[in-house]
Amino acid sequence: MSNGKSDKGGKPDRDERLAARLRENLRKRKQQARSRASSEPDEKSDPPGNSD
Repeated sequence: MSNGKSDKGGKPDRDERLAARLRENLRKRKQQARSRASSEPDEKSDPPGNSD
C-alpha cells in the first residue's frame, strides 16, 4: 500500500478514471467559456431571455 490505493474490486481505479475525466471535462468547459466570453461583447446587463 505504498501508493495509497485500496484493492476493493477495482473500484478505486474506476473512481480515479472518472475523477480524471470529470476534471478534464471541467477544464475544457472553462476554457470554452473563457474563449466565448473574450470573443463576445459584454452583455451582462441584458441577460438572454429578457427581451420580450
